[in-house]
Amino acid sequence: MEGTQDLDSAIIASFPNGGNVVSIVPHGKTRWSVGLRIEVERDDGKKEVFFLKIIERKEWVGMAEAEYEGQKALFEKIPDNVTAPLAWGMLQADPTKSFFLTRFRNLLDSPPPVVELLTVLKKLHIDSVSPTAKFGFHVTTYFGPPPMINDWTDSWEEYFGRQFHADMVYVQQVFGADPELVDLTEEFVDKVVARLLRPLQTGGRRIKPSLCHGDLWDGNVQIDADTQQPIIFDAACFYGHSEMDLQCMGDSRYALGMDFIDSYKKEVGASEPVEDFNERHELYALSLVGMRCADNYALRRCDFVVAALAPQQWAKLLEPSKEHMKQMIARYPGGYGDFQEGFGGDSKI
Repeated sequence: MEGTQDLDSAIIASFPNGGNVVSIVPHGKTRWSVGLRIEVERDDGKKEVFFLKIIERKEWVGMAEAEYEGQKALFEKIPDNVTAPLAWGMLQADPTKSFFLTRFRNLLDSPPPVVELLTVLKKLHIDSVSPTAKFGFHVTTYFGPPPMINDWTDSWEEYFGRQFHADMVYVQQVFGADPELVDLTEEFVDKVVARLLRPLQTGGRRIKPSLCHGDLWDGNVQIDADTQQPIIFDAACFYGHSEMDLQCMGDSRYALGMDFIDSYKKEVGASEPVEDFNERHELYALSLVGMRCADNYALRRCDFVVAALAPQQWAKLLEPSKEHMKQMIARYPGGYGDFQEGFGGDSKI
């Protein structure tokens, strides 16, 4: 094959139909990966265009497999709305680096209309079924660099609580031991998480583990210029409570705002107890682990992890975020004991 001198042999071998590389152009970059647009001319004269992501940090090489497996799971349910995954692997020349290969799509840098995206998300959440009937995923996925703890469990409260603990540990790996944060985390999980999530699976109520994209903010949702279909990508998948996929929405810094959340509640339905829907959304927003906080940030757990990822810029977020945790703890002083049984039954999903 000609024109492949800049590509690792493992990447070349992953092209599904062989051919010669015509061009390699940088396309997108994050703190933990680089992206390339690769055009290949096949032996039959037809051209194919791929998107290649290379993970260059040894501690993050697992992201390639995670993205492949997540996109594969999504593709099985909503193939018209996902970038089709093709391959992942370790570089032959440097096994400390990994890659993820998918077909290139011409995406418009704007989110789709609410109705169109809602249709996609509804199908994903309702039609997907956990292969174990539990919460979790079969590989470790990543919400940015911090890994998700995806061990299978019957309890959504357990799944969420252990991830919350893990992210607070990640913060302390950067800033050092923080006894106050340790104590706040324990109390927060014991009271706030228990009060808002345990009722989902008690008193005759149940929730189905649905496939969640895991990082569904407007930067990961665009429109295919050729098909005009909504496309979702950069997944951090797991089987969880479907409402968790609304976590990156609602704040003023996101294009996907409260109108989408309200539409989801009406069209898909809120889990029982319905009256806890808004409080659950607040909790899930607190679980946001990302890199997108702006100067007009809201107080979210996102702020803890952003501070850890960019301490020189965002260390100022630590103390106000602790205060927000304290406010929520004060709101639910009795934890699950404060919950009043009203009705049972299953949610729509």
